[in-house]
Amino acid sequence: MQISEQAVLDALRQVPFPGFKRDVVSLGVVRRVQIEGATVRVELDLPADNADAAEVIERQSREALRAVPGVTAVEMRRAGGSGSAALKLVGPAPQETAAAGGGLDPRLIPKVRRVIAVASGKGGVGKSTVAVNLAVSLGRAGVRTGLLDADIYGPSIPLMTGLQSERPQIDRATQRIVPFERYGIRLMSLGFFVEPDSAVIWRGPMVMKAIDQLLRDVEWGELDVLVVDMPPGTGDAQLTLSQRVRLAGAVIVTTPQDVALADAIKGVAMFRKVGVEVLGIVENMSFFSCPHCGERTDIFGHGGGRAQAERLGVPFLGEVPLEAAIRSSGDAGRPVATSDDDSPVVRAFHDLALGLLPALGLRPADTASGQQPGDGLLERFRRVWRRGDGPATD
Repeated sequence: MQISEQAVLDALRQVPFPGFKRDVVSLGVVRRVQIEGATVRVELDLPADNADAAEVIERQSREALRAVPGVTAVEMRRAGGSGSAALKLVGPAPQETAAAGGGLDPRLIPKVRRVIAVASGKGGVGKSTVAVNLAVSLGRAGVRTGLLDADIYGPSIPLMTGLQSERPQIDRATQRIVPFERYGIRLMSLGFFVEPDSAVIWRGPMVMKAIDQLLRDVEWGELDVLVVDMPPGTGDAQLTLSQRVRLAGAVIVTTPQDVALADAIKGVAMFRKVGVEVLGIVENMSFFSCPHCGERTDIFGHGGGRAQAERLGVPFLGEVPLEAAIRSSGDAGRPVATSDDDSPVVRAFHDLALGLLPALGLRPADTASGQQPGDGLLERFRRVWRRGDGPATD
């Protein structure tokens, strides 16, 4: 029985690339097909940065080809290799768009030392609020900080930083986009390029291309940390970022409700599957403290974030209370972390930033301030948010 190349390709189209909806043929993993009698030889470009995915692709491809009528032998080789014994994990992981390239690309943000993703399993938990206030707090600690709004479908950073009516400029010398600088940080968002009332209706490949361009085409310059505000969930944007840049870790934002905690668990699992360290969990809207009597009310429950962090074996990074100041400051385009007020919510964001510095391997001597350990940068940083000039206390 004669075996056709079309039959072979149709069989391989039933093999999905792990983590994607598309198959290994459409993603370019299958480089060449040769048929000699009842033997099929397939050349594959397997992902070097994901050994588990490569193993799954090879196994499932063999199974699919053996099911083709007339096939009695299957030989698989890597692109450029010779024989199955030469099969090695080489070449980048494919993406769903050619513009997104594939695999880690050190050319994207060469002067950025650390990249952290702020993510959530579901929307409505205050992920963007945590991201922007974390970035501002890091900036106030003397850390050269950037903020990338990768929430393609719902970019909110322009509004929260008071720049919603601005449009980016192009550096004529480099032909790259100049990020905005505000509140001591550099920031960029797709929201600067679309009309405020328009909806972004894109499929996965367009989302991945947009994130790639926000990394590649923006003149981020030298940064200690780039904070990335991710879309909610565990989809294309998260996979693109984790495959394109080397993430220092991810911060998962949740609220105390069981439904939010369940989705936070999925977020932790997703980052672990792609080999990204989870720096910890933040419980947002943790409690409400009455501004008049000081009575505390756990509106959405309490303690769920800490309990899940302990169960998952990841750090618990802190509780952010529910305060009207967060909403009003965000609407006014001035993040609450810019305040010198000694409120619980301001202290929560500053403590979050301070707590992440050791996890990121950063010390005062590593930051833009140039101060050496012992110069008291962190102590002065803490005292900014305490009234008076008296000594700071923990």
